[in-house]
Amino acid sequence: MSYKVEELGKNMVKLIIEADAEQFEEALQKAYLKNKNKISVPGFRKGKAPRSVIEKMYGAGIFYEDAANLIIPDAYEKAAEESGLEIVSRPEIDVEQIEKGKAFIFTAEVAVKPEVTLGQYKEIEVEAKPVEVTAEEVDAELAKVREQNSRTISVEDRPVADGDITTIDYEGFCDGVAFAGGKGENQTLVIGSHSFIDTFEEQLIGKNIGEEVEVNVTFPEQYHAEELAGKPAVFKVTVKEIKVKELPELDDDFAQDVSEFDTLDEYKADLEKTVKERKEKDAKSAKEDAVINKIVENAQMEIPEAMVESQARQMADEFAQRLQMQGMSMEQYLQYMGTDAAKFLEMTKPQALKRIQTRLVLEAVVKAENIEVSDDEMNKEFEDMAKAYQMEADKLKELVGEKEKEQMKMDLAVQKAVDLVAAAAKEI
Repeated sequence: MSYKVEELGKNMVKLIIEADAEQFEEALQKAYLKNKNKISVPGFRKGKAPRSVIEKMYGAGIFYEDAANLIIPDAYEKAAEESGLEIVSRPEIDVEQIEKGKAFIFTAEVAVKPEVTLGQYKEIEVEAKPVEVTAEEVDAELAKVREQNSRTISVEDRPVADGDITTIDYEGFCDGVAFAGGKGENQTLVIGSHSFIDTFEEQLIGKNIGEEVEVNVTFPEQYHAEELAGKPAVFKVTVKEIKVKELPELDDDFAQDVSEFDTLDEYKADLEKTVKERKEKDAKSAKEDAVINKIVENAQMEIPEAMVESQARQMADEFAQRLQMQGMSMEQYLQYMGTDAAKFLEMTKPQALKRIQTRLVLEAVVKAENIEVSDDEMNKEFEDMAKAYQMEADKLKELVGEKEKEQMKMDLAVQKAVDLVAAAAKEI
């Protein structure tokens, strides 16, 4: 196998990779052995027809595609590694020559890591935002805790009111005909949550348990079920149960039940401290983002489209994995959002570009400042990871490959670069 590198400009290169005639012949023979049992030839039992007979009957190119697929992955990987190029996109493969008795030639067009010319990255001016905690914010935290410690009680002596937790049976009709997905039994509905369409919930206010109600609504113009979009409908609804949340009293007993403190005042002071720490953390992140955005703006780099495309695909794959963990497929999500994979990928590209620019600039700062990561820092990272995975740090080290370790080291160096530029920023 041999290769040549052709510069295409704008951080794109073409690898021209050649496997000699002997290698191609070996691949053709492997392709024949793999497929011969699937090919019918008159006068021969399946799997017994000679290759030459099959090629004569079906054409010389019958095994070309499989032979190419046998050669390309390993040949590309070897050429990419030997070239020393920092490839940052999936290869676009194109076969240039494929013919029996001749060398097999293909090309792989790839994006390579762009060079970054840093502008000003120290003493970046950012707006100072003092962190303050208001009484209202503390009260809001208290309200959340009260909500978490509330209990529900049944109500039988009055009709439905705003904020009630109801249990209902319902069936929907459009033009007098029941429609698919429009029926439910023992459905929990919080009045005022606006989880049902239009004015559905409001029309249940004032209705009693056991009472059947006709609820008139209109489906939104943009609705996932196209056959119902924009149409009026009638739901026959029966209120089966009414419940309300009962919140605990805000007193010292409450503080003792939900915390380690004896008094409500002590608990509120601790909540204030927690809110302040959270806001300080958010302010730190906001400052870092502002500084990095300015450094990216000051830098010069040329990002190839193929690199953005590759990053966007990776982000889409990560998003699909998160959806799967929540019990939803990417196909279901796209259908619900009224879009498709191509449009979703296009929408992801601006975020992908920003992620690329940020990483490249921070890596450039690492290089400019000669930032290094010590063995102790790497060991601490492994210890933290091991705790998360509930395993021994030494065992984790054995499982992580050298490339992954280098990536970890760069990630730690990049975080040091973030700390450096944020600390050097000037607050105005």
